[in-house]
Amino acid sequence: MERIAIYPGSFDPVTNGHLDIIKRGLKLFDKIIVTILHNPQKQTLFSLAERIDLLEICLDDCINVEVASYDGLLVDYAEQRQAHAILRGMRAVSDFEYEFQLALMNRKLKKEIQTVFLMTGLRWIFTSSSIIKEAAQFGGDIDDMVPAAVNRKLMEKIGLKK
Repeated sequence: MERIAIYPGSFDPVTNGHLDIIKRGLKLFDKIIVTILHNPQKQTLFSLAERIDLLEICLDDCINVEVASYDGLLVDYAEQRQAHAILRGMRAVSDFEYEFQLALMNRKLKKEIQTVFLMTGLRWIFTSSSIIKEAAQFGGDIDDMVPAAVNRKLMEKIGLKK
């Protein structure tokens, strides 16, 4: 039986930290479905279509990775896709409480779907999409934090030229 994991997130935008989790996750799972979950409470810079496009560009060299989106409960989606696990990245202790609550709720809803946490690589520990967007808006150098395609699209989106 194929070991499938769902890697959910907003990916607004995808960062090198996200890609690190995906590539390391492929060592644990046969397939990873990178899933953009629709969160109506979250204001995003990139549209859903743009985020899917950027993820597909960034993951072009990764076999056994699919990019998708979903609107609803993550565990329901995982069950529909026959996934055995939800893959989550953790950067710091500050992530733990929120991630722990999500994992417990998901376990309560569908106990057969496991949550697997990967600690982010040390290089990406303080990298988040929000911080990257803010730094970019003020002209900060984010070249080593996001893939080149994401950097170009981000600069275009915020009206800066590289």
